[in-house]
Amino acid sequence: QGAVKRQALYACGTCTPPGREPAGICLACSYECHGSHRLFELYTKRNFRCDCGNSKFENLQCKLLPEKGKVNSGNKYNDNFFGLYCTCKRPYPDPEDEIPDEMIQCIVCEDWFHGRHLGAVPPESGDFHEMVCQACMEHCPFLWAYASQLAVPPLTKVTSVEDEGIVLNVEESEEQKKEIKTESGPEHQETEEGKPTDQLNEPSTSSSSSCPQSINTLILIQTVPKSEESVCKLKELQSKPFLKKDTATFWPSNWRSKLCTCEACLKMYSELEVQFLTDECDTVLAYENKGTSDQETDRRDPLMDTLSSMNRVQQVELICEYNDLKTELTDYLRRFADEGTVVKREDIQHFFEEFQSRKRRRTNRMQYYCS
Repeated sequence: QGAVKRQALYACGTCTPPGREPAGICLACSYECHGSHRLFELYTKRNFRCDCGNSKFENLQCKLLPEKGKVNSGNKYNDNFFGLYCTCKRPYPDPEDEIPDEMIQCIVCEDWFHGRHLGAVPPESGDFHEMVCQACMEHCPFLWAYASQLAVPPLTKVTSVEDEGIVLNVEESEEQKKEIKTESGPEHQETEEGKPTDQLNEPSTSSSSSCPQSINTLILIQTVPKSEESVCKLKELQSKPFLKKDTATFWPSNWRSKLCTCEACLKMYSELEVQFLTDECDTVLAYENKGTSDQETDRRDPLMDTLSSMNRVQQVELICEYNDLKTELTDYLRRFADEGTVVKREDIQHFFEEFQSRKRRRTNRMQYYCS
């Protein structure tokens, strides 16, 4: 299928030990091609294509898809593929680590980190859904502006130089300065005094409107720059003081929907290779929910679906027929199992012919009475 949007992956310590090129295999290949090998779980990765049987494996051909390219250039690898995690580069579980600590996955680099190695105490597990590690926050500094409102807990402005972190005061642009200067002029004062307020609230198409040219100019000056600024949510947040720390950040479930998707921001995401941040289906939670939904669909019993569309009499008749069929077919197949013989197509056809014949004989013997 090519690069899968998100899937569970494994690494094979038998085929690709330390010193070799890192490689990842899908769940199916972990069963079919590496069943007796030393495997370790990588959990889920995004946009990854299974490497099983390509040039990274010596003398191993994939049983599920023998014809494969030599390399998957779109795959990204890290120390996880050799069973090492976090900034401490330790295995998980770590037999030498006696400190109880949970591992949290960064949604950007997808490495796993000990809670004590994130530079900040993680909130209660139920309070946040995603985490961005320290290194990825440095790689994506625009996220600090969002963290002031969306992070868990929100990063608020510090009031003392002694506080950890830095307050970033974004300088006002020339357009903003002009706007402030315009608003402090005589026209703005006149508006505050309430003289033309009623006229400003009237629609511009109103027949009773008789706004002088100066007021029309004022409307233009005030509305145009504000409409331009409101297009980019990021610029609006960056125009206010916000706190930047050398720590990881923690985010609620719906924070991705709050990210700006204007043209400039989409270009920035592309340059930083984090376009997935605006995709709410990219989350591990969405992946798990989809898996749960698929399992529920697979577990649906066709018999129960059929029964739900029938009346009571039909349901009883169908259940009786189903139980008869199940019992007779089980007894019929048990003979083949006891004798160690193969069940052939002709044997199954013969069984159903006999079953239908017995059913007709039972039906013909029935007598119906009217009461």
